[in-house]
Amino acid sequence: MGAEKDIIVAIELGSTAIRAIAGKREPDGTMQVLAFAQENAANSIRKGIIDNIDKTTQAISKVVGQLNDRLNIYVNRVYIGLAGQSLHTVQNKVFRQFDGKIQITNDMVDQLKDINQGEVYTDSRILDVVPQEYGIGNRNVAEPVGMLSEQIEARFMNVIARNTLYENIEKCVKGAGLDIAEILISPICLADALLNASEKRSGCALVDIGADTTTVSVYTQNTLRHLAIIPLGSANITADIATKSIDMEEAEKLKLDYGTAYHADAEDHSPRKIQLSYERTIDEDVLQEIVEARYEEIIVNIWTHISKESDNLLSGIILTGGGSRVRNLTKAFTEHTHCNKPIRIAKGLPLNITTAHNVNIPENNNFNTLMALLLKGDQNCVSEIPVEKEAVQTEISFEEKKVEETKVEESVETKKEQGKKVGKKAKTLWKKISDLLMDPDV
Repeated sequence: MGAEKDIIVAIELGSTAIRAIAGKREPDGTMQVLAFAQENAANSIRKGIIDNIDKTTQAISKVVGQLNDRLNIYVNRVYIGLAGQSLHTVQNKVFRQFDGKIQITNDMVDQLKDINQGEVYTDSRILDVVPQEYGIGNRNVAEPVGMLSEQIEARFMNVIARNTLYENIEKCVKGAGLDIAEILISPICLADALLNASEKRSGCALVDIGADTTTVSVYTQNTLRHLAIIPLGSANITADIATKSIDMEEAEKLKLDYGTAYHADAEDHSPRKIQLSYERTIDEDVLQEIVEARYEEIIVNIWTHISKESDNLLSGIILTGGGSRVRNLTKAFTEHTHCNKPIRIAKGLPLNITTAHNVNIPENNNFNTLMALLLKGDQNCVSEIPVEKEAVQTEISFEEKKVEETKVEESVETKKEQGKKVGKKAKTLWKKISDLLMDPDV
């Protein structure tokens, strides 16, 4: 496969795994997944932030190498997602007063945007700007151009993150020998992939419960209103179970097999023992209390970011991520928040995603962000497979050696010929001298 195939490659830096995916845009606009790969990210990513540059760089190289081998391609650039604990939104307002009533122009609006873009945040940078509304007198409008007013107030939602979050991603990707097609904001890409226009317009919250973090995105009137990353996730539950002298791998399995976000005590309930390794047991009630307590903490934290907009969330709350697979999660949300809006768990592949016949992506919500990043790609990420430089150098060296050997052989042959000629001349001269000595007349 060569560069003509226009293959797009995206990478997700997850807390449990670093994943890569390759896809091709179909004529109808859908994206066909051709292959994906993943590497364990233990001790590489923490709370969505790169914790070890070297290990992350190596993992990126490995997952891209797997795609190269499976598809017989050469990936030279990638799209990569940015999340991490420091990613959040900050509202900013820019105000301008005029001498009298004037007509608002595009240039005026652009000037307000430039002023906002110049806003400085300590140790952080603006990654994206989402315009909210414009205040014209006592009115809030989405399109102020052409209106008459003595003043205008522009409201922006700035998506910011620490400088190191962005810079470390650049270091790792370039360290892996790759170019960056674009650094994308993962939660925004995920919302675009999982939410339809109606849900964004009528108001909804998208909650992505990951391993180390939980991301909350709130939309109303088709606009992002709030974005925050909570430093809690399903890995905290696994760690809580492990405090009962249980291995982390076994704790993870117990969480998935027996965990529930909410359970009601039945009057005739009798405790059940769950068999552990080394002939040990744990009460199922104890295990479920551990899981339920941590999920309650996560839900309460989520609700602090949603509650202010709860009346406007007509489409309710959509849950995704590996941590959304626990039993009775929607019931737990209702019980702990008393939310009367619909709550559902996203199922199936994101919108506009298809898979090649030999690709099987687990529908466990772990790959939704990765596929969402892929959908944003519009640049070819592969080039022609380069010729091995070492092989060329060896061939050249071999040819040079042959030429050198030929020259040496020619030099030896030349010296032999010259030696023969000198010897022949010496013999002739010596014969003449002998003849003279033998001549009696001399």
